[in-house]
Amino acid sequence: MSLVSNAVVEGLETRLPKVIDARTHGIIDYCHAAFFFGMAWFCRKKEPRAAAAAAVTGAFILVESMLTDYPLGVKKVIPFEVHGRMDAAFAGSSFMVPKLFGFDGTPAAKVFQANGFTEGAVVGMTNWNSEDARAEEVLAA
Repeated sequence: MSLVSNAVVEGLETRLPKVIDARTHGIIDYCHAAFFFGMAWFCRKKEPRAAAAAAVTGAFILVESMLTDYPLGVKKVIPFEVHGRMDAAFAGSSFMVPKLFGFDGTPAAKVFQANGFTEGAVVGMTNWNSEDARAEEVLAA
């Protein structure tokens, strides 16, 4: 499953039109973090391992977003292009999270699998040019 999933994600990342700008990507990132924090809350009693994985995932996405050099970043230390490479790695690794945290085969594991494909699509549709991201910020100011 992992090799096939990674191949599909890689295909998504390289073949989709670049229709998501940096500001829109930032909005998606903050919503993505909120989704995983919500999942952590929802799974806390019945699937504590999935809840832990979701909380770690949400925290990673939130911190990465806050540190990215794009219009919605707070402390701009991660270039937007690097953020894109991190997101691509995250998309591929989402498929392994349930196994690593010990909840493989559960309904919660399917959320992480779906996240891998969704994240791959977002990575594939984002214009990762950091110069464009900085220009967006200047225009918005």
